[in-house]
Amino acid sequence: MKYCGSLYVIKDSEKTKAFYKEILGLRVITDFGANFVLTGGISFQILDSWQNFIEKSTDDIHLNANNGEMYFESEDLDDFIKRLDSRDDIEYVHPLKTHDWGQRGIRIYDPDHHIIEISETLSNVCKRFIEQGLNLQEISQKTMLSEKMINRLLKK
Repeated sequence: MKYCGSLYVIKDSEKTKAFYKEILGLRVITDFGANFVLTGGISFQILDSWQNFIEKSTDDIHLNANNGEMYFESEDLDDFIKRLDSRDDIEYVHPLKTHDWGQRGIRIYDPDHHIIEISETLSNVCKRFIEQGLNLQEISQKTMLSEKMINRLLKK
């Protein structure tokens, strides 16, 4: 069995394409009209078309469920957040926060209220901890990563 990707139901394909291009720099790689795929293999399908595919009524399909997310990492999270803050069309799930393992991240909604998480890379987390004077064992305890994995991430 081979995993081929995820599909998200949307209302307006043009609005969704513009959002993902402007915010995350993704582009359309395949466009079938009612269904399209962005770089990274993320697929979207118009609500009416999806409804027909799964033979359900629109009442059976719930957007804005807050029950999953798309995950992205940024090499420069602070710059990314500045770009988000300069826009007036971003709806935040939560502001920038630091998770227990030390990784900083933010969550926003796309136009159809799918959650998108954007966090700093784990290699940046490990580098920040090294700069703060933590040793490999301390970083391992904080991040729950093995020392071997931390060494790999520090080489990036």
